[in-house]
Formats: sequence, structure tokens, C-alpha cells
Amino acid sequence: MQKSAHKRGQLLGVLAASLVLAFSPLVNASTPAPSAALVKYDYDQDIFHPVYAKNGMVAAEQELATRVGVDVLKRGGNAVDAAVAVGFALAVVLPNAGNLGGGGFMMLHDARSGKDIALDFREIAPVRASRDMYLDDKGNVADGRSLYTHLAVGVPGTVAGMEYALKQWGSMKLADIIAPSIKLAEEGMPVSVTLAKMLQVEKDNLGKWPGTRAIFFRNGEPLKAGDRLVQKDLAKSLRLLAKHGSKVFYQGEIGDKIVAEMARHGGLISKDDLRNYKVEQREPVSGDYRGYKVVSMPPPSSGGTHIVQILNMLERYPLAQYGANSAQTIHYLAETMKLAYADRAEYLGDPGFVKVPVRGLTAKRYADELAARIDPQAVLPASAIKPGKPQPYESDQTTHYSVVDSKGNAVAVTYTLNLNFGSGIVAEGTGILLNNEMDDFSAKPGVPNAYGLIGGDANAIQPGKRPLSSMSPTLVLKDGKPWLVTGSPGGARIITTTLQTIVNAIDFGMNPAEAAATPRVHHQWLPDELRVEKGLSPDTLAILRQQGYKVAVKPTMGRTQTIQVRPDGLYGFSDPRNPDGATLGY
Repeated sequence: MQKSAHKRGQLLGVLAASLVLAFSPLVNASTPAPSAALVKYDYDQDIFHPVYAKNGMVAAEQELATRVGVDVLKRGGNAVDAAVAVGFALAVVLPNAGNLGGGGFMMLHDARSGKDIALDFREIAPVRASRDMYLDDKGNVADGRSLYTHLAVGVPGTVAGMEYALKQWGSMKLADIIAPSIKLAEEGMPVSVTLAKMLQVEKDNLGKWPGTRAIFFRNGEPLKAGDRLVQKDLAKSLRLLAKHGSKVFYQGEIGDKIVAEMARHGGLISKDDLRNYKVEQREPVSGDYRGYKVVSMPPPSSGGTHIVQILNMLERYPLAQYGANSAQTIHYLAETMKLAYADRAEYLGDPGFVKVPVRGLTAKRYADELAARIDPQAVLPASAIKPGKPQPYESDQTTHYSVVDSKGNAVAVTYTLNLNFGSGIVAEGTGILLNNEMDDFSAKPGVPNAYGLIGGDANAIQPGKRPLSSMSPTLVLKDGKPWLVTGSPGGARIITTTLQTIVNAIDFGMNPAEAAATPRVHHQWLPDELRVEKGLSPDTLAILRQQGYKVAVKPTMGRTQTIQVRPDGLYGFSDPRNPDGATLGY
């Protein structure tokens, strides 16, 4: 019996914990009737209800891609099969972030072995890249060079990563996995209101390139809501991948067209860059938080390291007693975030090029040292914070999706083009948008990137190096089995968004719907600003300002896709900040 639902509509306003939660209604949504098992989880007290399914579930930012993944599960595929299918589908239906021309990370729990695996298919700097390639003749960062030119493109890893995962842990053939995406690209799909707005916002960048205009423009203007987006060249590329696998991307027809695109416009990617690309299987970063095991991505992602680091500091505070989004809870969130982001700027980079003190940063004793600096009331100004010394303890646009199957396998994937539509450049004849991931390097130490993040020498540009990322696909385990599968896009805010999802679930007992809908806060050390979403109590904001925080109410942060595993089934939710997202199961 199918018990699936998806939310539509927008979040009008939310206040959590001691505040009143006000949510917009779910249209065409259904929830299961209360049962003995659900009462155990305070179903009757839940203000906002997640989607329920018994056997398998997919949570993604675009409903068409979610349906592709659920169909794979229904056909007997496992969570990896479904995750790879969703990855290819999002490249078609979520062109601003889903991709073949970008890269990312996958966190996997393999139920058969009980192992947790971190898969790194992050982009790589071309061999001809150099440390000062984005500086002008005066030594200043040249505006836009690392974002909207062919020099911004890193060697893509998504195609290699998806194929690697399927071969290692999947059960289906690549051609069968890609078939739904070919159909979506060939037949087209209606442009949603959300996608139409993004196309309009990015029209100047997208409109520079004939190959991009041919796909996303009509009569000189970006496609509008309701127009049909047909991607014939992308369908052709997908057919080639279905027939020949990743070899056609890295050593064949598709790769040749990418290299030709680079050559025509002064880009750096060569045939050798593509041929030499390798996926890395890494040991996850892990930590314990209030009896749960948190497993996430290691460097070159900073996400897992700093989520564990912050949780280590937070564990000493009775957050459940303070309440969700109380001034006291937000104070401790902000102070621990600042300390972690200062360390990020100093130590994090590609472990193939720099020694990253992950064990030190995630050590409980190092958290003790950092937390000793936190006053229960006083605000520690950013100017007083320098990167700590973890060594002694050594022993936007992006998208995320989550998948769980009936066998206990769980997959969390976060992958990206970097900004919306990446560089905006489509490799002519491929239909494939190319990333602008090179901006994630430190173009110049101490100068912020597009997300305002400060970087140092550890993340300086070097040939063959992977840029530092905040992407944080994360698994939370209970008794050795997946309990929560989550992650988010959001640039610099990915780490703090994912962190708050975990804290909301563990400390405040929120279900995935409530956790997603609760207003978020963010502090990244520099700029010295406490960023918050609307919906917090005016009283809380007044207390925070009196404490000395520079509070700034800004646009929403993150778009989580979360699945929780309970004894009676799966509960999931797609962040209401994106009305196109959907969680479905069977």
C-alpha cells in the first residue's frame, strides 16, 4: 500500500519551541492515521507532519527527479541505484544545480557490511591552473574572472562519481538508470515558477553564451513559467553515457566537445585533465553526540569536520532545556559557529596537498579548550577570534537529496555547479552546463569568495587540487543503523543548516517537517554578523542585540532534504523554502 505525499505551497512564517509555529497548509498532502507506534513519537503533538512510507523513500529538490528515484526503488533497485538515477534526472529538471558538468560528495551506509563510505567526486583544478590566475596586474582579484568565464571551470567529477557508485554498490545497469532522464530531456518539462525566476535573475550571465541561450531563452528572453524546457543536446549526451559509460565523457565525444569549448574561449581544461580525473573513496568524519553517531564528509569538504567540531562544543549545554531558537540556544549556536569557521579559514583544504588536522579539530579535548572561551552571556567579537591550535589533539547553488531503501541502505548526496547555473556556459553541442567551482579556491588569501568565506594558503589554487567545499551530506546513526539522512545546499550556510537539522531532531525532538520549517541562524566568523531568517520572536532578537550581536534578517538559508528512519517506517520532508521539492515513498 502506498503511503506517500509531497508538500506544495510556501512557508508563511514559523516560530519554534516556546514560540507559536505558524505553517501554511499542505496542498494535496496526506499523512498516515495515528497508530500505536506513532503515538510513541508524539504524533498528536506534531504541529507539522512529514511524509510517511513503509519501504523506501526519496527526498529531492525537484518532484520529477524524486519520482524517478522512487520508481527505481519500486523496480527492486537499492538506494544507490535510486541515488544515481536521481543525480542524472536532476541534471535535466534542476539545471541551476543538478548537473553533469559539476561535482560533489556522496555519503553511503552499506547495510550488508555495516560500513559508512564517503565518496569524493569533487571538481579538480586543471593542470594549467596557477595560484594567481584570478589576479589583475595590480595583484587584486579580477571581478568575475573566477565566476563567469571559461577560466572558472574545474574538471567535472559528477559523471565519474555516479558511475563509480553504481558499479561498487548498485544493482542495476547504467543504461536503465539513465533512461528516464533521456526521456525527460527529449520530451521536455514545464518550467516552474521557481526555475523561471532563477532564469530571469541570471539572464545577463546566461545570455552571454549562444549555446546557453539556445536552451533557456525564447525570442531573446529567458523561458517563462509554463514554457516547455526541451534539451535535445543533453538528451544526446545522456544517450552516449547510457551506451558507453563515463569513458565517453572523459575520453570520448563529450569530452572532446568540452575541450573544444575551452580552447575557443581561453579555458584551461585539456584532454589530459579529463582523462586523468579520479574519484576518491575516503574515510568519513565521525563523532558522537548525545548517544548518536554523526557521520559526514571529510576534506576537501569542511562540512563534516566542522559539524562534528560544533556538536562537540554544544554537547555541554542543555539545549533542550533552553528551547529551540531561544536567545540562549542561539547564543551558543553563534559562538560555537564562529570558532569553527575561524578554524576553517586556516586549516581546511585538499588533503592531497595540505595536512588537515581533522582528528585535532574533531577531538573532544579541543572542543573543551574552545568552549572555555564561550561566556554564557557575553558575545566574543570576531576580531578577538583567531584560528585555534588543534594539532596537539591529532591522534549556492548546490542541491542535496537523500535516499533510504527497504534493506537499510542510506545515501546522502550533495552536488553542485557552485552558483546558479554554474558559469552559465554550456559546452557547445552537449547541452551540459559547466561549473564555476574554481571560485571555491582562495583566489587571494584573506579575500572572501562569492559566499563571503575567507580562505588561506591551505586552499590556494594548485594544479590537480580539489577546492574546499562546505557540502555536508550527513548520516546520523543510532545503534549502528541510519536514523537520519540529511543535507542541504546553501554555500557557506550548508554547514550550519545541516547542523541545525541534526540539533532540531536530537535535542528538540522535531520530526523532519518541523526541523525543516524552523527558522535558521548562521554565523561564519567574518563578517561579524548573526544572520537570521524571519520568524524569530521580536523579544528574542531584542535580547540578542542587547548582548551585542549584529543581527541581520536576510533571505532564507538552505533547502534540506531529510529522511528519518523509525521502527514503523520512514518519515521525510523536503524543505518548504523550495516549493518544487518533493519527498515520496512507497
